[in-house]
Amino acid sequence: MSGHSKWHSIKHKKAVTDSKRGAAFSKVIREITIAAREGGGDPETNPRLRTAMETARGVNMPTDNVERAIKRGTGELSGGIVLEELTYEGYGPEGIAIYVEAVTDNKNRTTPEIRKILAKHGGNLGEAGCVSWMFEKRGVIVIPVSAMPEEKMMELTLEAGADDMEVDGAYYSLNTSPDDFSSVCDAIKAKGITPESASVQMVPKTTVKVTGAVAERVLRLMDALEEHDDVQNAYANFDIPEDVLDSFKGEA
Repeated sequence: MSGHSKWHSIKHKKAVTDSKRGAAFSKVIREITIAAREGGGDPETNPRLRTAMETARGVNMPTDNVERAIKRGTGELSGGIVLEELTYEGYGPEGIAIYVEAVTDNKNRTTPEIRKILAKHGGNLGEAGCVSWMFEKRGVIVIPVSAMPEEKMMELTLEAGADDMEVDGAYYSLNTSPDDFSSVCDAIKAKGITPESASVQMVPKTTVKVTGAVAERVLRLMDALEEHDDVQNAYANFDIPEDVLDSFKGEA
């Protein structure tokens, strides 16, 4: 599997703790608020909001939280801070491409902090556009293998309109175009299957293999970026051996 998919799997396993769940809620609430602000509060006419709501369901966010975030975005609830979307592009150890999506109320605080995280872990912040061309937006739906036998899941994947399916240990990972993401999620749920997670992400077109100490540095960099309060998502184009990944998951 790609480094992106592996990191997504690690993030999912790490998110089971209460503290991680709280951080996930904060990120999803910000995304819902911005989506509603930009495109309105009706998910039927606002694809970005519908995707954010799918993500909210994937982390078991209460409906009240979702509704408040939508109303805050549309202006029905007054107060709150003004949020701004930012993207950061740069490089990690061995020239690994790093793409970060952030939401902040103070970019003068966030930018130097992201730069510091990259530098601390052997990377550097680059210019806009330096690595974005190495990624493409894709829908990623993660489902436990216990939900259905692999042959039947592959059949369902194709019927639902997903482009492909990979198996990563205890999970299936379905890959879709952004336009087909919501309809594939609906088709999966119509079969009585609840995804472990579902979101539209930046997936690397090609990956760079790293091993040993470099691989561990890359993983710690990704973890540090994800831990930052203003970071919504962090993506990279690494490919790391399974034993290194398993060791890192054990530390998480």
